[in-house]
Amino acid sequence: MNDYAENTEAAEGDPAQQLLDALRAEGPTALAELLGDQGFLLVELATEPGGLFSPAPGSSGQYSAVIRRLQEQRSAMDALETRCMVALADALRDEDRAAAQADAAYEVEAVEPEEDTDRRADRAAARDVSMSTRRSPDLASRTLASARRLVESMPTMLRALATGLLSESAVRAMAASVAPLAPAQREQVDALLGTRLAALDGCGTEEWKGAVAAAIAASDAEGESRRHEHARGTRSVTVRRGEHGMAVVSARLPALDAMKIRKRLSLEAERLRASGDRRGHQQIQADSFIASLLGAEDGMDRTDLDIGVIITDRALLHPGQGELAHVEGYGPVPVEALRHELSGPLRELAQDRAPAVPTGGPGTQNAAAGPTDLDPVAVETRGLDDAFGADAPAVRLALRRLYTHPTTGELVAVDSVAREFPRALARFIRWRDVTCRGPFCNAPIRHSDHIRPYAAGGHTCLDNGQGLCAFCNDKEQQTTSVELSTESPGHQVTWTSRGGTVRTTGPTALTGPRIEPPPELTSSSDTPPPQEEQAQRDVEGNLGEGSGPSSTDGTDYTDGTVDRPD
Repeated sequence: MNDYAENTEAAEGDPAQQLLDALRAEGPTALAELLGDQGFLLVELATEPGGLFSPAPGSSGQYSAVIRRLQEQRSAMDALETRCMVALADALRDEDRAAAQADAAYEVEAVEPEEDTDRRADRAAARDVSMSTRRSPDLASRTLASARRLVESMPTMLRALATGLLSESAVRAMAASVAPLAPAQREQVDALLGTRLAALDGCGTEEWKGAVAAAIAASDAEGESRRHEHARGTRSVTVRRGEHGMAVVSARLPALDAMKIRKRLSLEAERLRASGDRRGHQQIQADSFIASLLGAEDGMDRTDLDIGVIITDRALLHPGQGELAHVEGYGPVPVEALRHELSGPLRELAQDRAPAVPTGGPGTQNAAAGPTDLDPVAVETRGLDDAFGADAPAVRLALRRLYTHPTTGELVAVDSVAREFPRALARFIRWRDVTCRGPFCNAPIRHSDHIRPYAAGGHTCLDNGQGLCAFCNDKEQQTTSVELSTESPGHQVTWTSRGGTVRTTGPTALTGPRIEPPPELTSSSDTPPPQEEQAQRDVEGNLGEGSGPSSTDGTDYTDGTVDRPD
């Protein structure tokens, strides 16, 4: 039994109050022990419930009561976490200020400005929160900022969160909305919303947002223009991975512009539906959106966009093997999502390089789809402009051969003696890592980072490189250490936060172990089935006969890396 529990047993009076007094006196260590004991019990009940969740006649009300109690506990935990995040950031601020004073060696002029010290400490706190709670660094930073507003300026909303009157998502959204306000104005918003909590019980998210907006306007009517300009500064476009080869494009825009876009797409969909188009309304809107941005049909002029697509020769020639392709900056997608995009250009390339043989001539039976002695990289775009004219940039393909690790499936090789990562090596890192390698970070790669800093003797090579976003590239100031792990195969990087949390990240495996079909499904003939035969004709001219060398060391040869102008 823990010490704090033993102390409460010896005292007289209300046991609950005694426990509270003991926890407050013992500090965060006692609280962590209590939460650990409760967490152990809950995990055991969730994983080994026995007959706890075997319904008995008339037990529905009992389970409903458990759900209510769990929600109450979750709300209290969210409020505790909010206070703990702020306390962590404050503790790191104190530590960094003391360290800055010590480093200055009593030279007042050499002391770093307190604002800079606090900013660095907050970034370290956000990194610790990210690694402890499995949030992305960006989300952890925003959560920490919202938590500070709640703790310092909005006690009524914090208590509503703790008691379950408001959900965690509603409180976080409200705390983000009051970011442009001064602390005194946030206190006014807190008081105004507090008076409306009873009336807003059971409201939806849109009604709650409206109530928050009204409270903000009442507390700072003259600042509406300033807040709008502040919000305009957050304009952005994001792309998030969807399911089954799809993605979600989101744009944060001024409301009027957003509604204009929505109405324009809707009117176009209605026009096409009225003219007989059988696609759904939403499908037409999506297709019109793509056509306008990428220059198809009557949209904008076409542009040459370079998007890397990594696909194995097996997947390209023989679909149905269960392998995935990888799109640069996105991640894995089903091969079938790309085969249609690639088949046309590759077929034209194959036909363009095929030897001209007169119909019925002496050499007809020996005609091949393409020459077998040409380097596919050297001749990758020969004659493409003639084949496609003005549209050539939209279908140009560049094939590069990449190699993957025999056991981990990661891209391997290349080196440099430069301090800056050369362009080709930097892009190779982007292909390998796909997204930022920071723990739980989903941001696009913005920097090629030395895991061991160049100034500390780190080399500019693939093993010492990783792709990071702008926030994670400041890792030396946010963590205790970031090191290349030698305990497991592949490119594994271990991050240790200042709070002691350890996480290990690795690149996306581009290939997996081959799964052989059952013997009864394996054809006894060496002749590929018709679908595979057509796929092979589509790319034969690019890869060339025998261009995919067989491996003697287990290395997988990923021949189909495609830079696709999209």
